[in-house]
Amino acid sequence: MSQASSPVRSDRRTDAMTSPAPDIDEPFEDESELLGGGSQDDVPQEEEEGEELFGANMEADYRPMPALDRYDPNMVDDEEYSELSQGDRVAAEVAMRKRDRAAGIIRDERDLLYEESDEDELPTHKRRLAEKAAAGEMDDVEMIESIENLEDTKGYSVKEWVQMLGPRTEIANRFKSFLRTHTNSKGQYMYKERIRHMCESNQSSFVVEFPILAGKEHVLAYFLPEAPSQMLEIFDIVAKDLVLTIFPSYERVTSEIHVRISELPLIEELRTFRKLHLNQLVRTLGVITATTGVLPQLSVVKYDCNKCGHILGPFVQSQSTEVKPGSCPQCQSIGPFTINMEQTIYRNYQKVTIQESPGRVPAGRIPRSKDCILLSDLCDRCKPGDEVDITAIYTNSYEGSLNTEQGFPVFSTVLLANHVYVKDSKDIVESLTEEDIRNIHALAKDHRISDRIVASIAPSIYGHDFIKRGLALAIFGGESKNPGNKHKVRGDINVLICGDPGTAKSQFLKYMEKIAPRAVFTTGQGASAVGLTAYVRRSPTTREWTLEAGALVLADQGICLIDEFDKMNDQDRTSIHEAMEQQSISISKAGIVTSLQARCSVIAASNPIGGRYDASMTFSENVDLSEPILSRFDILCVVKDEVDPMQDQHLAKFVVNSHIKHHPANTDKTVTEELNTSTNDLQIPQDLLKKYIVYAKQNVHPKLTNMDQDKVAKMYSQLRQESLATGSLPITVRHIESIIRMAESSAKMHLRDHVLEDDVNLAIRMMLESFVDTQKYSVMKSMRQTFQRYLSYKKDHSELLYYILRQLTLDTLAFQKALHGGRVTTIEISEKDLLDRARQIDIHNLNPFYESNIFKTNNFVYVRNRKVIVQTLPEAVED
Repeated sequence: MSQASSPVRSDRRTDAMTSPAPDIDEPFEDESELLGGGSQDDVPQEEEEGEELFGANMEADYRPMPALDRYDPNMVDDEEYSELSQGDRVAAEVAMRKRDRAAGIIRDERDLLYEESDEDELPTHKRRLAEKAAAGEMDDVEMIESIENLEDTKGYSVKEWVQMLGPRTEIANRFKSFLRTHTNSKGQYMYKERIRHMCESNQSSFVVEFPILAGKEHVLAYFLPEAPSQMLEIFDIVAKDLVLTIFPSYERVTSEIHVRISELPLIEELRTFRKLHLNQLVRTLGVITATTGVLPQLSVVKYDCNKCGHILGPFVQSQSTEVKPGSCPQCQSIGPFTINMEQTIYRNYQKVTIQESPGRVPAGRIPRSKDCILLSDLCDRCKPGDEVDITAIYTNSYEGSLNTEQGFPVFSTVLLANHVYVKDSKDIVESLTEEDIRNIHALAKDHRISDRIVASIAPSIYGHDFIKRGLALAIFGGESKNPGNKHKVRGDINVLICGDPGTAKSQFLKYMEKIAPRAVFTTGQGASAVGLTAYVRRSPTTREWTLEAGALVLADQGICLIDEFDKMNDQDRTSIHEAMEQQSISISKAGIVTSLQARCSVIAASNPIGGRYDASMTFSENVDLSEPILSRFDILCVVKDEVDPMQDQHLAKFVVNSHIKHHPANTDKTVTEELNTSTNDLQIPQDLLKKYIVYAKQNVHPKLTNMDQDKVAKMYSQLRQESLATGSLPITVRHIESIIRMAESSAKMHLRDHVLEDDVNLAIRMMLESFVDTQKYSVMKSMRQTFQRYLSYKKDHSELLYYILRQLTLDTLAFQKALHGGRVTTIEISEKDLLDRARQIDIHNLNPFYESNIFKTNNFVYVRNRKVIVQTLPEAVED
């Protein structure tokens, strides 16, 4: 052999080390094949010509050969270097490593095993993994290869698939990459910022929006609803790792980090939950009706062995079953074991009851409710009366009592909450776009904005301008005051609508339920005292007394609508006295002494005694309501169904046109409406009106500065005298506060920061109209003259003159029928009579009124040569 054979021998060693190991799964025919042994006859013919590198005499290549086991001295360059001893070499390497570390250079000697040409064949990260695997430094998780086609579950169910090591690791890697790399439209790292904000406020959870996750990682979004418990467990672990990389000591603040999933695209109703939804991630809406206290729940348990004192555990408790040790590993006894209180880890636990929202319950059905479990930081996020949007896992829990009742195994179901979002008017304001806010401010600059808002309230109901204005003031509301936290003055406006049947009282309430940001509708016949306020019941699970909210508490910071107010029992009606003025409900039952908030406006509708309103009697005689409750209403609206041929004709046309216009089969919506053309021009779209109301309530808080106190004081003293003289309605100090509240509400309508004189005048007008309308017919006329200058404020001259002319025509019509009987086709009114009445309210020129639209549409004609006003009545008006 020549000297060149030395490198050949080294190549053989290298080939032997790097050659692949035989596949053990494949059977070998002969043991000698496994050992590499065999005779020359076993070698194939084409290999005889080459050199045998792997055979029976392969060890001969490694026998000592002193003549060859040396380097050629002519080829070794040792002139410039002196030989180092082993100790000196180690010392030099240590010194070089220190120098590199000081310079920030980190050298990995394992790179020396590969040449640069190898990088084309083996990617860097795979090379590193191979090195770590060869050195035995890798754990099982790192040895799992990346699964490119993760959605291919290979015949397993989704739950089984995501629990396997490979998919679980791939899911964790993808979710970690998503949290690290996702940016919003501005190029900011969304979830990194969210995690940083969470840690700054010492919280333990952050929100991930489902649509964003589905857009970036559709496989994870596909797995999440199918196996929510397993997926959320992976997400929580990844989130905690990520938090600890950014803030290494954050575990001192909280040991758990939770990922909350929001904005699931499909919203399920509580009554539609079925077997299909079990163990799925679902989203539902409802109202919280009851909550328990926050209790500690076992999370990670450790037990003490009573016999030897050995500590067993930890045992991780699941939501459905209790995990207990079988036997003690120290003394092999099977118990008894007691919980080690110090080393056991607890978490917060609260159970709430969620019920269908009143507006979402199908007609004739009882609202369904479901228990919902809140854990960790979700506890105390909501209170009774809150409208919530919950994302939860719909799961079951075994209850033995159900089996004894039903006779076969039945499971009760429960919602295990993952994300709770409490709806609030603030959220609506925050969701307003810049364009919406621009439109709102543009509307507020219109000098007729209050008239436009009134015209937009219940546009499908004809007339009733006074009621519509009262409801508009109630929905905007005044400002509540609490000087020094000693005496609270409410800012909500209460309205009572009383009158004849068929005058759309209930329709007004139904409209308010739709337009108000938060409203609860109930009826007097179907509401009891505890149903309106609150009631105490024993919780079936904890056997403790819990408080459940009634209608007034559910309507907190909204509107409570009570229909058929006169049908309530007196005992039930007195229960809402406190709620209407102090805006709180005090409870003292079963050892629970507390006070609940009921900051809401009460809008009630009632019928008079006997069904119809008798104008010859006072309001108190017409309505079976006590004086204390009447004084708590700021605005009293009396609705009389008067017979007026022209008004009745207009009303009938309006109703018919409305039915034609809104019929489902009618594609042509352009119905010519002769009536209310001016009203239609004033109307604001309902969507914009909703946004306007919410924006005004949230952002506008008008102050009382230059209020004309003398005017209010003088009017109050006058009203007190008239009230004592007529005995119709008690006037109290509450009515002064009502004027202030209505003035503030009027300022809110205009988005003003200060209450102006116009607002005060409008509030006084509303108060007086409310008072005058409740008088006897005989007293009403004289009282209108007494307070004429207040009542005519901000009313159009044409509207005032039409009101006077209408009274004259009705009186003349009644006289003509009594005198002649039979059919009356025309009515003549002397211009002098109208002018005398007009001068009382400082109107001296009637010509603009004769040219006005309201004069012509009501079939009035002015005959100049005779100086009379003639009205042609509809055909066939008989006695």
